[in-house]
Amino acid sequence: ALAYGSLVLMALLPIFFGALRSVSCAKSKNSSEMPETITSRDAARFPIVASCTLLGLYLFFKIFSQEYINLLLSMYFFVLGILALSHTISPMMNRFFPANFPNKQYQLLFTQGSGDSKEEIVNYEFDTKDLVCLALSSVVGVWYLLRKHWIANNLFGLAFSLNGVELLHLNNVSTGCILLGGLFIYDVFWVFGTNVMVTVAKSFEAPIKLVFPQDLLEKGLEADNFAMLGLGDIVIPGIFIALLLRFDISLKKNTHTYFYTSFVAYIFGLGLTIFIMHIFKHAQPALLYLVPACIGFPLLVALAKGEVTEMFSYESSAEILPHTPRLTHFPTVSGSPASLADSMQQKLSCPRRRRQQSPSAM
Repeated sequence: ALAYGSLVLMALLPIFFGALRSVSCAKSKNSSEMPETITSRDAARFPIVASCTLLGLYLFFKIFSQEYINLLLSMYFFVLGILALSHTISPMMNRFFPANFPNKQYQLLFTQGSGDSKEEIVNYEFDTKDLVCLALSSVVGVWYLLRKHWIANNLFGLAFSLNGVELLHLNNVSTGCILLGGLFIYDVFWVFGTNVMVTVAKSFEAPIKLVFPQDLLEKGLEADNFAMLGLGDIVIPGIFIALLLRFDISLKKNTHTYFYTSFVAYIFGLGLTIFIMHIFKHAQPALLYLVPACIGFPLLVALAKGEVTEMFSYESSAEILPHTPRLTHFPTVSGSPASLADSMQQKLSCPRRRRQQSPSAM
């Protein structure tokens, strides 16, 4: 009860705060903070790309030494984790700095070519406060790299999840249904149809999952019998729930009915996953229960309120996100923080020009 209750609580935190931050990110006029929008075409291809990558990882673990693969992955996620955690704690840490803190501005600029053909590769502005957050995150990174402790793993996992919900946006409810429906089939097939998903999850020593020890009360912080929840089971429903929050705001009724409904639906779906897992004593694909709950509950509310048409005609990219870049790359596995790394890379690019669109294009 302690282990799975803690997993549910940890899963709710990045969804709730990530959804709130996604709204502020969507309304931001700063191009460096613009999120990436997943289109219906991206959503349809997502499960295929994720399946190929998952199978590739499974074959790698079967052919090559697991020790060396995890060493390489540890270094990779060490860098990603530090960046993600630093970005996550930066807004909170700003409250702890005194008003007279000497906050200097810095700029990291990489260009390619010269003269008229010069092109910016990286243009990143940061300050002293960001460096402090980076230093604190590096301490957690070294702790994770040396000990692989489950607390350090969870700190990175929560940071990846929160950034994923914040920086990845669905453009409409139909796209969300396509994405969740495709990953519903993906999750069910790879868990029930094969042992690929379970094998990779257990072999993959990287913060792509939240874990909590079931023997914590017996062994303390050195416990080693873990319950786990993949980050994909947090981020994928999370970006759909964040979309419903933006839909609530677009209705201008000063209520968050659909957001809270989907939030409760997520709790119900995750609780049902845990219950079924204990009944059948077998690992369960969480999206099997989360997808029907997260789509079904809000849809029932929309039917009761007569707002189904408004829900499916709502375009997040048209009303709140007028100039979001299109997502043209995919996470390496469902819920992988590689999507976070790509989005963090692209948000360093130079400001985009405002483009005039005709009514037909809109």
